Amino acid sequence: MEIIKFRPLLKQALWGGNKIIPFKQLDTEMEQVGESWEISGVKDNESIVANGQYEGMKLNDLVALLKDDLVGKENYERFGNEFPLLIKFIDADKQLSIQVHPDDEQAKASGQRRGKTEMWYIMQSAPEATLLSGLKRKITPEEYKMMVENHTITDALSKYNVGEGDVFYLPAGRIHSIGSGTFLAEIQETSDVTYRIYDFMRKDKDGNYRQLHTEEASECIDFSVENDYRTKYKTRKNEGVELVQCAHFTTSVYDLDEPLLLDYSELDSFVALIALSGECILSTDNTESQLKAGETVLLPATTQTLKVSGKIKFLETFV
Repeated sequence: MEIIKFRPLLKQALWGGNKIIPFKQLDTEMEQVGESWEISGVKDNESIVANGQYEGMKLNDLVALLKDDLVGKENYERFGNEFPLLIKFIDADKQLSIQVHPDDEQAKASGQRRGKTEMWYIMQSAPEATLLSGLKRKITPEEYKMMVENHTITDALSKYNVGEGDVFYLPAGRIHSIGSGTFLAEIQETSDVTYRIYDFMRKDKDGNYRQLHTEEASECIDFSVENDYRTKYKTRKNEGVELVQCAHFTTSVYDLDEPLLLDYSELDSFVALIALSGECILSTDNTESQLKAGETVLLPATTQTLKVSGKIKFLETFV
């Protein structure tokens, strides 16, 4: 089967910046692009195949057609025709709202298909780029509501100065916010459910305050405290370095300057490759494709081996 590429879904936002269009080398005049959805099975926001024999098909229709061959036997049994991951690039020119996401059980109880666990890989960002992740001190649900009301909730959150290569794992329930100047790749469950905790008293384009979900969020927040929410890992050249392994995805980073053969013969899953910098040629037994910075490709579960030839840094993720 072919290596599959998709048309990016570009999302403009009041907080969006100007990094995504040049990073992806797109021919468009769009401004304030906050997100590029690279691979999405979210209803009404499905990725469209951009190449090969399935060009023009929606991703979930492709899953329904190819089933195990595309996503793997266990994944198809678990997720059916809905592709299980949402992969994005996010460019925050301004601070995003403080948010939290429910877990799968909480989401289903409120009528959603599933919750949202995610991870961030920070790319080349502004020198002053920051983000918020997790509680830095113990607070109660009552204190949380009071701090939202009196605009002091940020005092309870861990703030990080971030740079290229930093990684944050965000299990459902962890309060977080992407700060101004931060450019990142995000991997998450296929879900668009978000509870907005605090929005810095900002108004939307129509002059209205955006809706907050204080009560819903309080039922989802993990109030435990950790010393450091940053994922620690050691970089290595020309081999995979695992960053996150959880029930929803496993993600590694590769930084290559020599050819590498990846063996997926024992893996019962699709594999997505997210190019962070450089370029390469991807070769399987019967197909070949270029991958360059800003692109994301999908390897079907039938892929046995993949040869990567070139100088490139990419994320590899699968379920």
